[in-house]
Amino acid sequence: MDPELEHIKVFDRLNELVKNYHSTRAKGSFVEYHPPEDLAEILNPEALSEPLNWDRLFEWVERYLKYSLKTGHPKFVNRMWSGANLPSVVGEIITAVTNTSACTYESAPVSTIIEKYMINEMLELVGFKDGEGQMTTGSSNANMIAMMVARDRVNRDIKRKGLFGSRELYAYVGNDSHYSMDKAATVLGIGTDHLIKVPLDEQGRMRPDFLEESIGCVKQQGGLPFFVGATAGTTVRGAYDSIEDLLRLRQKYGFWLHVDGAWGGAAVLSPGLRNQYLSGIEETDSFTFDFHKMPGTNLICNILLLNGFPGALRQSCSIGDSSYIFREESEKEEFNLGSFSLQCGRRVDALKWFLDWKFYGHEGFARRIEHYLQLSKYAERVVEETPELEMVVPRESFNTCFRFKTPYGVSGNHFNLTLRTRLYRDAENMVGFGYIGSDLCLRLLITNPVSTKDTVRSFFRDVVQAGKALLEET
Repeated sequence: MDPELEHIKVFDRLNELVKNYHSTRAKGSFVEYHPPEDLAEILNPEALSEPLNWDRLFEWVERYLKYSLKTGHPKFVNRMWSGANLPSVVGEIITAVTNTSACTYESAPVSTIIEKYMINEMLELVGFKDGEGQMTTGSSNANMIAMMVARDRVNRDIKRKGLFGSRELYAYVGNDSHYSMDKAATVLGIGTDHLIKVPLDEQGRMRPDFLEESIGCVKQQGGLPFFVGATAGTTVRGAYDSIEDLLRLRQKYGFWLHVDGAWGGAAVLSPGLRNQYLSGIEETDSFTFDFHKMPGTNLICNILLLNGFPGALRQSCSIGDSSYIFREESEKEEFNLGSFSLQCGRRVDALKWFLDWKFYGHEGFARRIEHYLQLSKYAERVVEETPELEMVVPRESFNTCFRFKTPYGVSGNHFNLTLRTRLYRDAENMVGFGYIGSDLCLRLLITNPVSTKDTVRSFFRDVVQAGKALLEET
C-alpha cells in the first residue's frame, strides 16, 4: 500500500476512536475497575514482542481507552482537574503532529510568538510591572524556580560557589503547603531543616505572627530569611494565606514573597474572586498557577510569573555553553525561550493554552471559576442538611471537606477511607481524601464544567447510600 494512503487510513481510524471516546466520556461508568494484578493479566503487555501491524496496534489503543478512567465523567471528582477543554485537545493534537521543541525561535517560530503573547497577557492580568514569565512542567517545578531565583538574588555568588561559606538560608511556608516546597529546598541545597513550616490559624492560613517570630529568631542566630511561599488554595482544605499580611512583613524584612496558586490561583481570572482571595497579588514577587486545573486546559499547562525583575529567569536558569543550540545570531535572545528555562527540550504547551484563551475568553473563564465556587457553596449546604454527613471543617473556598458520620465505637477514619475505596472500585464515584489534623475527610473538588446542582446532589446520594450499606456490614 502507498505509505501516504496508509497514513490517511491510520488518521481516519484514529479519528473514529477519538470521536467515540469523547462522545461517551460522560456516559456509563467512569471506570471498569480491576486490581493491578488482574489488569496486568488482562492487558498482558509482554505479549507479542515482534513489531506490530496497524490492526494489532489499534487493539492496544482500544484497550487503553477501555480500561482508563474517564476523567471527563461528572462522577470523577478526585483530582484538581478533569477532562480537558476541546480547544486545548485540538491544540494538543496539532502539537503532537508538528512535533517540535519550543526552545528556539528557529525551531518553533509560531509557538514562540504565541507563548510570549500569553505570558504578556497573564502579566497584565495579574498586574505585574516589567515582569517576565515562562511555562513550566507544573507548579511543583515553578515553585522550585521561584525559590531558586530568590536564592540567587539574595546571594549572587551561589551559582559559582554554591552554598559553601555563605550564611545559612531559611525559607518559610505554611504547614499545609505543597510537598513540592520540600523538594525545592532539597534540590536547591537549602535543606528541609531550613524550610520552616509556619503554624496555621483556625481557617488553615499561615499565621503572620508566628512567621515574624521565627524570622526574628533566625536573624538573631545569624541566618538569612530569604523566601516566603504563600499558598493560594491549599491541597486539602483550600485555604488562602493572607497576601496583604505577608506583604507588610516583606516590607519589614525584605524576603522574596512567592504565591503558589497551583489550585486556587485561578481566582485571579474573576475580578470579584481576585478581590476576595488574592488581594495584593499584584505586589508579590512571583506567582504560579495551573491552567490545567480549574480552567480545564489539557495537561500540563502551568505559568510562572515574576514581578519587576527583568532577566532574573535567564540569570538563574542559564549556565554553561549553550552555543551549540542557540546559534542564530540574527535572533534576539529573548525569543529563544529555552535559554531561560531549566529544560533544554521544551514541549509546545502554549498552543492549547492559546486556543482555550481565544475560544472561551477572559470572561468565559471567570464565569467558569465563579460557577465552581457556587457549586462548592451548594455542596456545603447539602452536607449540612444531610443527617448522615458532616463537614470536617467549614469550607474556605473551592474544597468541600466532609465525612460520613459513624456511631460510637466505629473509627471514622477507617470507615470513610473504606467508603471512599468502595465508591471507586464499584465505579460509583471517585472522590479524593486527605487529613485535617488527625481527621480523615473526603474532599470534593468540582472541576468539570458540565457539573450542576443535580450532579452534586447525585454525588451525595451515592455517598449516603454506600455509607449506609457499609454500616450494615460493620
